[in-house]
Amino acid sequence: MALLEAIDLHTYYGNIHALKGISLSVDEGEIVTLIGANGAGKTTTLHSISGLVRPRSGQILFEGQDLMHVPSHHIVPLGVIQVPEGRRMFSRLSVEENLRMGGFTLPDKAGVRDGIDRAYSMFPRLKERRGQLAGTLSGGEQQMLAMGRALMAKPKVLLLDEPSMGLAPQLVEQIFSTIVKIHSEGTSILLVEQNAHMALEVAHRGYILQTGEIVLADTAGNLQDNDEVRRAYLGV
Repeated sequence: MALLEAIDLHTYYGNIHALKGISLSVDEGEIVTLIGANGAGKTTTLHSISGLVRPRSGQILFEGQDLMHVPSHHIVPLGVIQVPEGRRMFSRLSVEENLRMGGFTLPDKAGVRDGIDRAYSMFPRLKERRGQLAGTLSGGEQQMLAMGRALMAKPKVLLLDEPSMGLAPQLVEQIFSTIVKIHSEGTSILLVEQNAHMALEVAHRGYILQTGEIVLADTAGNLQDNDEVRRAYLGV
């Protein structure tokens, strides 16, 4: 049984049919990437899974439990955590206050402290800036904070939406190294990413999404070798 599974999802924005029967899965211990052009429905897929947008039909199963009618704030404690596109900081709160906000579902102060220590261990720069207002951080630092804040809730599966967007190449390498490290510590990952080359380098499997439909699904290696994928997404 897959850890996370979306089955025949149909999601609408008013009369706009954004997702047209999406089906995908993430097994325990996997990094799975979802690749597509702007407007293909990648973010809508993540929002549908995390409860921020309610699909009109289909199923979303997490550890066998149907999440279709579970409120988003109840999905987080189950272990499905999304890092949103654009980071979405509490800009007037400090770095450490942002991290504490990520731990709001934890039952005790010791768990919050452990989560903050883990975030600082993974992102030493956040520790250096722990008292600084989040809105004054660089783009790369904000992405570190967004990922650290998500890790506070101890995710079983992490939904990452465009983590490299707007970052310098050196920071992109650092963010992807961190994704690999998070995975190595036991977190499964569903990764939405415009940088298809980097995404397929770290992923086990991938799905190609076009105008709300999955048009290709395969191992990351096979997708890297696919001529159509290479022309459309890898610049080869």
